[in-house]
Amino acid sequence: MEFITTESSKKRNAPYSPAVSYNGILYISGQLALVPETGKVADGGVREHARQALANLDEVLKAAGVPRENVLQCRVYTSDVAYWDEINVEYVAFFGAHRPARVVVPTGPLHFGSLVEIEALAAVLE
Repeated sequence: MEFITTESSKKRNAPYSPAVSYNGILYISGQLALVPETGKVADGGVREHARQALANLDEVLKAAGVPRENVLQCRVYTSDVAYWDEINVEYVAFFGAHRPARVVVPTGPLHFGSLVEIEALAAVLE
């Protein structure tokens, strides 16, 4: 089992790892729309929040040495299912032709007022 840290996570005293790699799978913790440099939620609406959450996901993937194309599944949490279409615009821009399995889960309010949180599973190929 390998615990993955990022430059952003080293600044926080969180009781979890951004990701854990085990038996060929990278388990990525939920990524909110927090801007690493400020620790605050990204300015703007749901598209900006989705873009930032995906950028944070990408930071974790890079720290683990895993490309986006290895993402197997995403769970996208949003405070309102009405945001689905706007989230999709950013999701497609991030993944391009790659189509991981996905679920979108409408929730109540997310931490820090983020409108989006994304967790993922990815294949770690040797």
